Amino acid sequence: MRCDTELYRHSRFSPREWQALVLAVFILFLIANLFPVVHLSMAGKTVSPTFPKALLLIWQQGYWGLSVMAGLVGFWLPLFQLIFQFWALGLLARGRPLPGDFGFGLRVLGHLGHWSMTAVLFLGLLVAIVKFAGMGHLTMAPGMYAFFALTFLLTGLSRITAHRLWHWAEDRKLVPVATKQDLKENPSWTACAHCGFLQSGQNKTCDRCGAAVHKRKPNSRTRVAALVLTACVFYIPANVLPVMELRSIVGNSAHTILGGVIQLWQLGSWDLALIVFIASIVVPITKLTALVILLLGRRWRGNDVQRQRNRIYDMVELIGQWSMLDVFVVVLMAALANFPGLSQIIPGAGALSFGIVVVLTMLAAISYDPRHGWDQGTDQKNTVEPQHKPSRPASQATS
Repeated sequence: MRCDTELYRHSRFSPREWQALVLAVFILFLIANLFPVVHLSMAGKTVSPTFPKALLLIWQQGYWGLSVMAGLVGFWLPLFQLIFQFWALGLLARGRPLPGDFGFGLRVLGHLGHWSMTAVLFLGLLVAIVKFAGMGHLTMAPGMYAFFALTFLLTGLSRITAHRLWHWAEDRKLVPVATKQDLKENPSWTACAHCGFLQSGQNKTCDRCGAAVHKRKPNSRTRVAALVLTACVFYIPANVLPVMELRSIVGNSAHTILGGVIQLWQLGSWDLALIVFIASIVVPITKLTALVILLLGRRWRGNDVQRQRNRIYDMVELIGQWSMLDVFVVVLMAALANFPGLSQIIPGAGALSFGIVVVLTMLAAISYDPRHGWDQGTDQKNTVEPQHKPSRPASQATS
């Protein structure tokens, strides 16, 4: 009621039904990554790339950091997210006492949600295909259709967060829940940021999930400031250095991020050019600016001001991962242009620098604690004590 943050959303599907959907998405995930996404023919040669093959190619070219970064956020972390979702939903659907590692598993799942970028990868695939559409005979392959369906279904699965799973566990009485009597006996309470369990403020670890309990994230502002400053340093070479180099029989040419946007515009794909411009240039600048505003605005007071700060923070979290688009485009284009003796695309130093900027800004957003703003003397008349079930995940709790 104070910060207008959504605490709970009802789902009409049961854990068993959600588990069936996760299984279907897992099958689509395997098809999308194991089958070719397109067939591109040029001068009698044909390439049929998959995303894992693209990662292997740039690894063999010596760009290990870029391969590891793209592989983690585009393949391994989304895969582990599906595995943990399937495991947790199965335990809840069974309705039996939960194992001791349930809390640890949901903590891992909570972190995976920030770094799973399948939707960004699909958009990068579309951009890469458009750039090669007029350079040879291109046909869609099963992996492309699987990626389309996978991206659509993952949008629905985004509701299966760690907090949502804790809700189900509470509703089924599979985990302890703080009562009003418990809160009366411990007036100084703290909400676990991972599972939302309300407990004594003296606790160092959560009684329910085992996570470290902090009233506020320790050294939040210092970490955010350091990460933002480092991101600003890497943002310069990310835009100045080429993100890729095209080697062909007619010569070599290097391309920066802005150069890629101009090329898309010249090809007539103004819509994709606009998307890449927003994701690769506007979004990083917006994130850095917003984080600086959040850090410098610590003395702003009042509930209305803090609500605006919360909206800025939510915006930073929402757009955070989309800047990885250019990294995926470079990786996929390297696989599409792999015609030895005819054409080849080599990643540039700018691609890795840009990926580091994305990672640093996302870490800064994760490290930032929006509750600090509510500690700076807000209007107490709008502060409301919890009157419903107090153990709903309350990482936004400010008391």
